[in-house]
Parts: sequence; C-alpha cells; structure tokens
Amino acid sequence: MEHLIDRLQVFLVAGWEVLITLLALLVPWAPLIAWVAFWLLAVNWEKLYPVLAKGGIFGVLLIGFISVLVWGLIAPPPDGAHYLLGLRPTNFGGKAIYVTMLITIIGLCGTVQLSGACGSLCSFPEESSDEHESDGHGHGDHAH
Repeated sequence: MEHLIDRLQVFLVAGWEVLITLLALLVPWAPLIAWVAFWLLAVNWEKLYPVLAKGGIFGVLLIGFISVLVWGLIAPPPDGAHYLLGLRPTNFGGKAIYVTMLITIIGLCGTVQLSGACGSLCSFPEESSDEHESDGHGHGDHAH
C-alpha cells in the first residue's frame, strides 16, 4: 500500500510539472489568444460584416494607421529596427506589419464564424422588441 501511495505522489507531482510547463508556454501567447477569442466568439459577424461592407472598413484602416503612428512614436525598438522572420524593417514598417497582422486575424475570425465552423459557440439570439420594451425599468409603462 505504501508503494502505491509513493507512486501516486510521483504521478501527481509529474502532472503538476506538466501543467506548469504548459502554462509557461501559453502565458506569452495569452494576449493573442484573447484577441482571437474575442473576434471569433464575442462579435456577431452577421451584423458587423454589412457595416464593414458599406464603408466601415475605412474606419478600421484609419484606426490601424493611427495605431501604427502612435505606437511607433511611443515605443520605438531599442536599436531602431525590428527583427521579423529574418527581415529588418524600420520602426514604423515593423509596427505596420504587426497591426496588419492583427487586422488580418480579425478578418480571418469573421470568415471562420460566418462559415459556420464555430457552430453553437457563436450563436447570438435576437432580442425581441417586446422584451426590450418591458425590461422592468418602467420605460413605456407611464400613464399619461
């Protein structure tokens, strides 16, 4: 019985070490994972896509452009250039690559959700107008 308890303890310690190692690998990627999770699971692309198609994409691109400018001024790399896949783009060029990648990820998340690949994870039930009018705040229930 004592041998079993020792082996169980070794097993639990090894499991804990595996968990810690996995967390150490995932923590640096947490912001990107959160970015993908938000745009994939929290945004209703059936409503957003028509807005983007009617010209809203220009607002997104403008926000991306301003982000590159502000980020490039606030946080230049220490030696004046980035190192991306063997390339050495300038400060603003590197920031433009990063922001372009983030905007591309947004579009890919929308494409995946609209394709139906997420299934029931991305269901956004419509709120009926009757529920909205009688939400318990007394709106529309006033006697004149």
